[in-house]
Amino acid sequence: MHTRRLLLVAAVVATVLLAGCAGLGDADDAPGATVETEGPSGDDALDEVEVGDGTGFSGGEVYMDASLDGETNARATLAAEQRLIRTGELALTVDDYGSADGEVRDVVTSYDGFVSEATRETRERDDEEYTVGELVVRVPSDDFDAAMDDLEALGEVERASTESRDVGEEVADLEARLENREAERDRLRDLYEDANTTEDVLAVQSELADTQEEIERLEARLASLEERVALATIRIQLAEEPPEVDPDEPEAWYDTGVSAAFLESVSGVGTALRAAVVAAAYAAPYVITAVVPLGVVGFVIARRVDRSSLG
Repeated sequence: MHTRRLLLVAAVVATVLLAGCAGLGDADDAPGATVETEGPSGDDALDEVEVGDGTGFSGGEVYMDASLDGETNARATLAAEQRLIRTGELALTVDDYGSADGEVRDVVTSYDGFVSEATRETRERDDEEYTVGELVVRVPSDDFDAAMDDLEALGEVERASTESRDVGEEVADLEARLENREAERDRLRDLYEDANTTEDVLAVQSELADTQEEIERLEARLASLEERVALATIRIQLAEEPPEVDPDEPEAWYDTGVSAAFLESVSGVGTALRAAVVAAAYAAPYVITAVVPLGVVGFVIARRVDRSSLG
């Protein structure tokens, strides 16, 4: 009886071992096979692991722990998402500033954008005026490249540049911090409701005010980033062609020819003489008014001196 029982146990063990080996062989031979595992329930439980064909986990897909909440997974996905802030600069030479300004505004409006800043300046060269200025426009980021192409077609491109900055990680970090602060605010509100003493109430109020201030700062920063991601910025410099300098007119005095310098000097002497005559004409009435009385007084004094000397 005892021998019979030992043989039965040995047969059962052998059967289990053969079944386990067969199962492992099938799992290794089947490419992309899915192995279902069972283990302790709770935080250590795993759903499924899908493995590749003979290359371990390479090329396969590992399912996340079923016990992890969707919040953590969503945050990881958000961190990997690109959030691009796009900016561009464009310098154009145009025939007429007013017309080019209007065309820029039309292009921006066609993409549901707007002009956020605009400056204009009128300059002068050789008694001729020309206009330069700058516009800062905002367009949807999805239309950034198309808008740049349309704007470049409005004049002669002197300079063009674009830049993209990924702020996806910064946005994810701000959202995580904001979520933590909001949870902290909720806990503080509960503590405030349960506070029994004045000291506790004041302490919780102070913490709650600091937390609310931090929440508002995070919200403002997050809103600013989201707005800059949604709307690209393009800075456009417009300039009319400056008038050309007269090649016959020297730019420095020493570039003047000898004959031209002599003639200009003679003309200058004549101008100086005319100026002197005009000045004398302006001064004559004042001289006469001052000199005649002084002459009379001097004459009278001289006569008296002569008489006194004779007497």
